[in-house]
Amino acid sequence: MSEAVHPAVNRALRAANAHDTEAFLDSFTTDGYVDDWGRVFTGREAIKGWSDREFIGVEVTLDVTDVTSAGDTTTVAAQVGGKGFNGPSHFAFTVDGDRVRGMKITG
Repeated sequence: MSEAVHPAVNRALRAANAHDTEAFLDSFTTDGYVDDWGRVFTGREAIKGWSDREFIGVEVTLDVTDVTSAGDTTTVAAQVGGKGFNGPSHFAFTVDGDRVRGMKITG
């Protein structure tokens, strides 16, 4: 991962690829959210439920192909693999301090 990527984003991506749910959840603020193509999951329990069904629970892999940053947002282009959705996606991470405030997934 590029050194230009915010450490919180690096932690979230590494945790996802390691299938480490607790580390993934720990990378978010207490009121953090995931916006998965317009479906929003806010807070640790909601993010965990979503992840168990559709992300880490289906052994997601994220092969990062590009990273751009602007202000408090880092956008990661990745080829998604695993036993769920497979294909290209963009993950826009909004960072608050040393944690991810939001992760928005789009095509």
